[in-house]
Amino acid sequence: MASQKAIDNAMRLRYVRALERFHKSIISYLSTTAVLSKEGYAKKIESALKILQKVEEIALYKGDLQELQKLVQKMIAYKQSDKEIEEMKEDILYLSNQLDKTKNARRYKKEKHSRSIYEEWE
Repeated sequence: MASQKAIDNAMRLRYVRALERFHKSIISYLSTTAVLSKEGYAKKIESALKILQKVEEIALYKGDLQELQKLVQKMIAYKQSDKEIEEMKEDILYLSNQLDKTKNARRYKKEKHSRSIYEEWE
């Protein structure tokens, strides 16, 4: 029998993966489609929402995941927006890029003054 904590972790992971799948799907559509239209964007949002709605929404506490959740909500809100598709594309791609930058900043840390480490060996 699985503990409640394990079940909660599994549900959280399932929700995060659904968010990431939704995000990746929309970013891929915006990046690769030659002729963008609001109707096509709305149709893509509807098809991606089917996957997201199968999973129960769970409170996220990690900063990156909260930002991802906000970005997904913004993508969904843009469906009813009266903004131009190019303006929406710029905004969404910019926010997605910023999210990726914050994720990568933690992963790759550049050492400052790396030469000073070896000075005592000389």
